Amino acid sequence: MKTIEHRIGGTTTAAASTRTAPVHDPATGRQQASVLLAEPSDVDSAVAAASKAFAAWGDSSLSQRTKVLFAFRELLVRHEDELARVISSEHGKVVEDARGEIVRGREVVEYACGIADALKGSFSDQVSRDVDVHDFRQPLGVVAGITPFNFPVMVPLWMHPIAIATGNTFVLKPSERDPSAANLVAELYAEAGLPDGVFNVVHGDKAAVDAILDHPDIAAVSFVGSTPVAKYVHERATAAGKRVQALGGAKNHAVVLPDADLEYAADHLTAAAFGSAGQRCMAVSVAVAVGPAGDRLVEILERKARAVRVGPGTDPASDMGPVVTEAARRRIVDAVARGAEQGASVVVDGRDLKVEGHDGGFFVGPSLLDHVTTEMDAYRDEIFGPVLAVVRAETVDEAIAIINANPYGNGTAIFTGSGEAARKFQREVKVGMIGVNVPIPVPMSYYSFGGWKDSLIGDSPIHGPAGVRFYTRAKVVTTRWPHTRASAAAFTFPTSG
Repeated sequence: MKTIEHRIGGTTTAAASTRTAPVHDPATGRQQASVLLAEPSDVDSAVAAASKAFAAWGDSSLSQRTKVLFAFRELLVRHEDELARVISSEHGKVVEDARGEIVRGREVVEYACGIADALKGSFSDQVSRDVDVHDFRQPLGVVAGITPFNFPVMVPLWMHPIAIATGNTFVLKPSERDPSAANLVAELYAEAGLPDGVFNVVHGDKAAVDAILDHPDIAAVSFVGSTPVAKYVHERATAAGKRVQALGGAKNHAVVLPDADLEYAADHLTAAAFGSAGQRCMAVSVAVAVGPAGDRLVEILERKARAVRVGPGTDPASDMGPVVTEAARRRIVDAVARGAEQGASVVVDGRDLKVEGHDGGFFVGPSLLDHVTTEMDAYRDEIFGPVLAVVRAETVDEAIAIINANPYGNGTAIFTGSGEAARKFQREVKVGMIGVNVPIPVPMSYYSFGGWKDSLIGDSPIHGPAGVRFYTRAKVVTTRWPHTRASAAAFTFPTSG
């Protein structure tokens, strides 16, 4: 059976690892590979390679960096199908969905190709007599990313292209559930001309994570995952003196007003709730139906949920593939059961779905729960599966209050034909990313991605301008070139004049 190894200093290696974890094909349930789990010494090796590479890469020209990134971008285009099939084989999502994540990640590479503009400093002439001030930004050194299973290409691409474009070197610890895509990306970087050691991949579990968080030569850590782990990463890494981006979980709401086009809204809610089997941090998991919209919306959602075609991710006919592991499937099934026990109406029940010829696969069908209340587990828990809970509200103010009382604040949406209602909603909800008639409002690469409340621990969003600031630090230089040797030095505090 294939063993997936680390990629350190431009070389595929087992390093010191002896422990492994299984990598499954979610459509069949069968193990297809093993992945090495790093020991702290493996992280040390990756950081040493990155530190050595930083000596030259941190001093490289902007032209050299962008030349590599332009080439890398073209390789992502050329290998899109291969990369998408690797993602699908280990994650389970349909191939077209995997292509979509590659495209959205590639947009960050395109942003990084213009890094020269993002790194331009400022200059102030004659702030005092014969004195000028200017500023510029420099890379941090070795930085690291710890990324989740649900977007094995896109989320890392939110991190390392900007880190590398700004002159840093990078150590990636991808999810051990779907690790192969990270190694393929490393190969594409090498083909693009990136020097050995600038981008390294270390596979592993908590032992590797802790080694990254504690390592004295790693200057910054970027993390995307659940809120409890985001809090742990933020606390431990900041205690070690590192900068931290820590993006946590979500419970994304979409409000549907009575004046909305309900067919349009239901179409988009169905795709946003059940696409990628609900395994997206921006998936809509709660629909807040306002007033008379409720019964009709649920009726349409039921019809559309029953029409979702569930099957292997490699089947072009599939709308939705399996979930990533058997444990995830059981957790989702249990969540629907608890919803029924606590009084929700199970309008569509996906717990017993079977896919012909794939009896061992990790399949669970779309589930639609109505009359969910905010006290129920189906509302409170981040299920991270194809479950859409419908909560009823009488007014838009009540809907906003429901969203604001939720501990998460990642993404939200409103479906309406009213500009007044939309403007009120976007100003009053305590959420970081908002869609108006757009269910999954993931910002473009030239904006930054990040929620509020328990969806973002600390205050550092990811990619875009915030990413450039995160991976660099500023220097401000005050300059005087005296006309003569005569000194105007004084023992009083200097002031402009």
